Amino acid sequence: MVFIADYLFSTLSQTRHALENRHPQQAFLFLVLGIYFVWFWARGQTLAMKTWHIRVVRRDGGPLTQIQALTRYLLSWLWFLPPLGLVWLLDLDARFSLLVMIVWVIFWSASARLHKDRQFPHDVLARTRLISSVQDQAAVRKIM
Repeated sequence: MVFIADYLFSTLSQTRHALENRHPQQAFLFLVLGIYFVWFWARGQTLAMKTWHIRVVRRDGGPLTQIQALTRYLLSWLWFLPPLGLVWLLDLDARFSLLVMIVWVIFWSASARLHKDRQFPHDVLARTRLISSVQDQAAVRKIM
């Protein structure tokens, strides 16, 4: 999906070099990814989530609204934006940038272990949670 969106942007903007139109291209991809995730999360699952048999729902178990899905998408960028901001602010070289990124992602991932329901911080802040969709399918089969 990202490849096709990027190809479409490059073709329509007649970009000939990778560094031309870099910021508009990044903004376009941010928008395309946002549309993808908000659309599918509001329906419960992305294509990858179907493979892994997980669904995203509200805390009470109901489906996400478009606003909740958008909030979750924006908050999910907390996986990357704080270390990228720090790297930019301190003007770190590539080696330290990678180290800062790795340490942050490990910290962010480990924080889910510390939460009582093992939820990632962006899910807690967006008031969403991930559940197994295998249980949903088993319940439907039981009814039939």
